[in-house]
Amino acid sequence: MTLQQIYYAILVADIGSMNKAAENLFISQPTLTTAIKELENEIGIIIFNRTNRGVTLTREGNEFLMHARQVYQQYELLKDKYGPQGNIKKKFSVSCQHYSFATKAFVETVKQFDTLKYEFAIKESKTIDVINDVGNSKSEIGILYMSEYNRKYIQKLLDEKDLKFEPLVTCDAYVYVYKHHPLANRESIGLEELQDYPYLSFDQGEDGAFYLAEEILSENEYQRVIKLTDRSTALNLMIGLNGYMLCSGIICEELNGDDCIVIPYKADEDNPNSSMTIGYIYKKHSVLSKIGQTYVDELKEYFD
Repeated sequence: MTLQQIYYAILVADIGSMNKAAENLFISQPTLTTAIKELENEIGIIIFNRTNRGVTLTREGNEFLMHARQVYQQYELLKDKYGPQGNIKKKFSVSCQHYSFATKAFVETVKQFDTLKYEFAIKESKTIDVINDVGNSKSEIGILYMSEYNRKYIQKLLDEKDLKFEPLVTCDAYVYVYKHHPLANRESIGLEELQDYPYLSFDQGEDGAFYLAEEILSENEYQRVIKLTDRSTALNLMIGLNGYMLCSGIICEELNGDDCIVIPYKADEDNPNSSMTIGYIYKKHSVLSKIGQTYVDELKEYFD
C-alpha cells in the first residue's frame, strides 16, 4: 500500500468517477483503475462499487477511507513541516452548524494566510454531516453544541468516529426574532407567548432529528414549525412571517446585520430553560495544523 494509492482512492471517492479522477490526476483511466484494483487486492476488500453512473463506496470501503484520510492528512502535515516548498495548495476545511460566529472566525483566519498558497472551505450543514466530515477527515474541525438533552447521543456518535469535543462557551437559551416582531419589546419571552408564531428549525433529516437539532430545547412541542436549510432563509422568515428561533444568543451582527435581535428565554414549570455548550470537534490523537490552531484561537478570541 502506497501513499499514492491512498491519494488515488480518496480522490475517486470525493469525485465519484474513475474517469473524472483520472483527468484530474493527468493519468489514463486504465492506469487509475489498475492502481485501485491493486490496492483492493492488497487489503482484501472491495472499496468501490462500479456502475455505469460512476462509483460509490462499499461499507468496507467507507471504513477504509475514514482511516486512509487520516493517514494522508498526517502525511500532509509532515510534508508541510519538513518537506520542501511546493506549488500544491494546502487545504483547510471547517464544517459547522449554522453559526455566524463560526464564519466570522473563519474570515479572520483566512485573512492571516495567503489564499494563493492555501485552499479554504467552510460548510454549514446538518449536525450528522459535521460529525461525518471530521470523522472522515474531509474537514479538520467541526463546530456544534451539546446539552443535557443531546449529550449522550452526540457523544456516542463522536466516539464511533474517534472524535474529541473541546468546549468553548456555555450559554442559556435565547429567542431570536425580527426587531419589529410583536414581542420584540419584551425583557424575556416564554414558550406560551410564542405559540402564535412559526418556530424555525434547521432540517436534520429523519434519523435522530430531535437529538441532532441545532436549536436548543428541541424536545419541546411546537405547534407551528417551518424547516429550512440556511441562515439567510431563516432571517427572511423572521422578517416576513414573524418566525422565531431558539439559539445561544451569540449573534455576529457584522455578518448577520442588525435586523434581528435576541431576547432571553423565559422558563416556566412545564418548559424549563437549558444550557448549551458550544465547542469544536477534531480527530483524537491528532495535532491541529497551523491553520486549524489559528481558527480555534480566533473562536476563543471572539468569545472572550
